[in-house]
Amino acid sequence: MWWLALPLVLGRLWWRGRKEPGYRQYWGERLGIYGARAANDEPATIWVHAVSVGETRAAEPLVDALLKKYPQSRIVLTCMTPTGRATGKSLFGKHGARVVQSYLPYDMPLLVARFIRHFEPRVCILMETEVWPNLILQCQREQVPVVLANARLSERSLGKAQRFGKVIRDAAQGITLVAAQTEADALRIRELGASNVNVTGSIKFDVVIPQAALATGAQLRQQIGVRPVFLCASTREGEEGMILDAFQAARAALPPDVLLLLVPRHPQRFDEVAAMVAERGLSLQRRTALAQAGASVDPSTVVLLGDSMGEMFAYYSACDLAFIGGSLQPLGGQNLIEPAALGKPIIVGEHTFNFAQATEDCLQQGGAVRVPNSDGLMQQAVRLLADSTARGAMGAHALTFANTHRGATARTLALLPDLK
Repeated sequence: MWWLALPLVLGRLWWRGRKEPGYRQYWGERLGIYGARAANDEPATIWVHAVSVGETRAAEPLVDALLKKYPQSRIVLTCMTPTGRATGKSLFGKHGARVVQSYLPYDMPLLVARFIRHFEPRVCILMETEVWPNLILQCQREQVPVVLANARLSERSLGKAQRFGKVIRDAAQGITLVAAQTEADALRIRELGASNVNVTGSIKFDVVIPQAALATGAQLRQQIGVRPVFLCASTREGEEGMILDAFQAARAALPPDVLLLLVPRHPQRFDEVAAMVAERGLSLQRRTALAQAGASVDPSTVVLLGDSMGEMFAYYSACDLAFIGGSLQPLGGQNLIEPAALGKPIIVGEHTFNFAQATEDCLQQGGAVRVPNSDGLMQQAVRLLADSTARGAMGAHALTFANTHRGATARTLALLPDLK
């Protein structure tokens, strides 16, 4: 089926490359084609696969810890998207040649076997929900242990996986070790067919906030001034229009100088969202233009479009209140741990199944509030932006929530097979 679909898959890559040129690069890697290997003096290789931006960010504490624990080793970091690759370069460029990036080859036996023969990994660590049947089978044949780290599996994803029947069950049974985020995730992963399943917590709680990101956030805040900043972060298709309409309807109740900082999750949609803002007659500035000019946000600007990559910590740092996107629509929501780690009050929508346990824990500890729709979102924004005491209390509860869940990286490392 893969061989039959390959021309269509490559055609789709080329089509997506119209908006994201990165999809037209490094095609050889996706087909398992690499340059000549160096002499047999390359360090031992640990393979970490993080499909895109979120998984790459989540892998940061684990990658740093692996490099520290195995100083003679290197990491081969694979991904599937150009944005994931760019995030990897931003996060791990500091390690130089000790972190090598590559696209994951398509899940075809020949291509995966080429990858394994070329890099000769000692272990394959898949981040979060990545289960590729041929990859796992080839790892078994080459005696490469497969670890599913920071693993999560929602009820919806379990149902989808089970439709593939024996294919996915055999793949799950081929996983050597699972380090699951929660007991609920562990239960569903066992139901999928995996056996050696442990609960270690979420590695995302162990992410260290870069000082450079904090400095960028402080600079951005200085460019904005003393105005209240309402951040809508990692918004997805269908949400920005709802947010902008609700924002316009609530303008009279909101602080008159409030700045809506709108950050779409996918960079190919930046221009589309800018057009939405313009259609509603709202004055707009773009983050990239500000950075290039070294200018301040104009007092008349209503919406600041976060159209940069790798600055999410800076955006969270610069805001007074954060809404987590992907949760107004049934998309599962995005990670709320980053704003919590910065002590920011958080708003989420109804749909948070991608981060169900973390969201519920944060809600219970008072660090977040849930809203049913975009109108409810603006009602909470009106309330919280008018009450600095309530915002401060929520932010403190969010920070406590983030700090009490640290340690998953160390627990995961302790479970890994000996790589020396």
